[in-house]
Amino acid sequence: MPTYEYACKKCGERFDVVQSFSDKPLRKHQACGGEVQKVFHPAGIIFKGSGFYATDSKSSSSKDKDS
Repeated sequence: MPTYEYACKKCGERFDVVQSFSDKPLRKHQACGGEVQKVFHPAGIIFKGSGFYATDSKSSSSKDKDS
């Protein structure tokens, strides 16, 4: 099940909640009763470095071995 991050508009606390896809989003913060909203991030997974894309060039040593 996915983990969602929520932020309370009243007290500013951020917290994570494990919810099923079919569960309705939370509306109120249990601690203070304030309204909450889901926090969205631009990317769930970020691949850094070379070798993750088909357009990455192979190193010169691997080109020599293929010839």
